[in-house]
Amino acid sequence: MIPRSFLAENARWLAAGAALTFASSFGQTFFIALFGAELRAEFGLSHGGWGAVYTAGTVGSAALLTVAGALSDRFRARALAAAVLAAYAGVCLGMTQVSGPVGLALVVFGLRFCGQGMMSNIALTAMARWFSAQRGRAVAIVALGFSVGEAALPAATVALMGVAPWRAAWVAAAAFLLALIPAMFWLLARERTPRQLAEESSVLGMDARHWTREQALGERAFWAVSLGVLAPPFVNTALFFHQTTLAETKGWSLGQIAAAFPLYSALTIGASFAAAAAVDRYGARRLLPLYQIPMACAALALSLGDAVWVVWLVFALVGLTQGAAVALLGAIWPELFGTRHIGAIRGVAVSAMVFATAAGPGITGGLIDLGVRLETQFLGMGALSLAVCALFGLLSPRLGRRLPARA
Repeated sequence: MIPRSFLAENARWLAAGAALTFASSFGQTFFIALFGAELRAEFGLSHGGWGAVYTAGTVGSAALLTVAGALSDRFRARALAAAVLAAYAGVCLGMTQVSGPVGLALVVFGLRFCGQGMMSNIALTAMARWFSAQRGRAVAIVALGFSVGEAALPAATVALMGVAPWRAAWVAAAAFLLALIPAMFWLLARERTPRQLAEESSVLGMDARHWTREQALGERAFWAVSLGVLAPPFVNTALFFHQTTLAETKGWSLGQIAAAFPLYSALTIGASFAAAAAVDRYGARRLLPLYQIPMACAALALSLGDAVWVVWLVFALVGLTQGAAVALLGAIWPELFGTRHIGAIRGVAVSAMVFATAAGPGITGGLIDLGVRLETQFLGMGALSLAVCALFGLLSPRLGRRLPARA
């Protein structure tokens, strides 16, 4: 349980973080993929062509994020969030005017950079810096924004597209983002105090020191963890991006898939709070070998079953891994490398994950065009996730020997 006093004392900061993670939804794969059929039809794109456009935009956003992530270390959260929200709203309006594949790739670039990249990075970097003993719980609360977006937006968007042109959804998204700017200034009119920030900066990482981005990039443990955590975003993106294709090949309706999102979100929330409590008590690195197991089972189930109930099973299992990942990945980087340069370090780590989300649509879409069924691809993804669990089982004790006594 999260103490009411913690919620009351930190309500403004937590609400601001949750609003930003919710706002990230418009740049997340699950939302953009809802328009896949319309975009393929309007621009004459195959599955592989749409995947290539999405990959190009996402790779560009990931490349920029490696540099832009450090902005969270230099500017106050409210000012940076306001600037990104304004640009983000402009990109959403740009989607209503796009007229070709090149323009579509540029819009995807903007959506992925502002939404999945910067909205998430600003919110989670702030939580990493502002909270120490309760960091896992703070991250879990802020991550409710992700879950609320995943639960509410698919069904709402499908309903809106049933009565209005698909571009209307992007106008609504832009309006929401613009309205969020004054809300950010109000919620964060007073950010965490210098004394509190000083306390947070005393949280050390491996070898009892704060790591710079350059030092982290030269550390093998950074790359081992980074590469290991790429499997869930790859699988997740492939699942959400190809939801219309799955509906077509398995005989499901898009409405049946959208109906499973609330279950996914509910289990994501439950798993994130359970994982957050475990992170605060035991440390994030001890959860590394375990959190991908449900997703591995989901990928295997998706490769083998066609019944409608498989949708619910898959989304439930994916929700468990996604929820645990939110708490785990919000805490693992400050735990390993300290908090002083966490924005820059997280920017690189998030960029790697964005690259994984870029690779998912591109690789899977190309394989579909080559005749490789999605079911076969998900079988391989399940095996990959299980292999990563084994890797983390070997890595976790080695990390533990280099961490402060608490971890």
